[in-house]
Amino acid sequence: MHRKPIEIYCKRNLIPLIFLCIILYAESAFSQQDAQYTQYMYNTVSVNPAYAGSRGNLSIAALYRSQWVGLDGAPKTQTLNIHSPIGYNGMGLGFSIVNDQIGPTSETNFDLDLSYSIKLAKEARLSFGLKASAQLLDIRFSELNQDIGNPGGPDPTLQDDIMNRFSPNIGGGVYYHTDRFYAGLSVPRILETSHFDESSLSTAKEQMNFYFITGYVFDMSAFWKFKPALLVKAAQGAPLQVDISANFMYNDKLILGAAYRWDAAFSGMAGFQISPSFLIGLAYDREITELGQAIFNDGSFEVILRYDFIKTKTKLKSPRFF
Repeated sequence: MHRKPIEIYCKRNLIPLIFLCIILYAESAFSQQDAQYTQYMYNTVSVNPAYAGSRGNLSIAALYRSQWVGLDGAPKTQTLNIHSPIGYNGMGLGFSIVNDQIGPTSETNFDLDLSYSIKLAKEARLSFGLKASAQLLDIRFSELNQDIGNPGGPDPTLQDDIMNRFSPNIGGGVYYHTDRFYAGLSVPRILETSHFDESSLSTAKEQMNFYFITGYVFDMSAFWKFKPALLVKAAQGAPLQVDISANFMYNDKLILGAAYRWDAAFSGMAGFQISPSFLIGLAYDREITELGQAIFNDGSFEVILRYDFIKTKTKLKSPRFF
């Protein structure tokens, strides 16, 4: 009889309550991780600066991710990146904006990527990349100022919001690729910046996230290509993330695939190569954790648009699969 009001109450207050518990009961710090992507294979420059310029032309991509749809305060990520080779000396340059929101927190990163590639063989390149970042962090404590079972009223320690707290960072990576295979190792943010001093409620610390990515493209027939891919992300104090995906491309136009995030979620993916220059990618995740079974959690959605300004006057044999 009272089930629906209870569900609505939980839906509206779960994220604030979780975040409040983290602040009040963490011994000294809570760590922040990089944004999560299901279609990382189309958004590689966000996790590895050595990828900048590797597509051989000016490339622009925009990604939107909404996680745990139906849960108020659930994570949302918006990414815009642009990168291109520059000159004829193996240099690449890129710029990204990443906005990551969860509950009352919002992080915006402005990233500048610089890469240098060495030609190892006709189709093989080894690239080294550096990333310089500027981060703005907002935490709206006032949104957590819930008068829940507190006879004394709202908590006075949660009155002052943190707005536009600035911190710089640096990162690096290496990336090897041929026309069929790629592998990369990177740490997008190396500095473990503490955002608050010891007198604050807690110390938010930026943790290093280590990424390993790899994939290979197989020709199955004249019309079908198969690309398995792997992403491994490790951060101190967080579970190891392992993403395994398999994508099939038909006639260089339609991409269908599935992915598994170890002990966390299954994903379905679809891509449409509208032209050799323009790609649309879609993904849907379904959690296999207890949170995924919640009645107010409708899964996670992701969409990416990518456009390559191809300079060659001759028709390409096929679009790049990575």
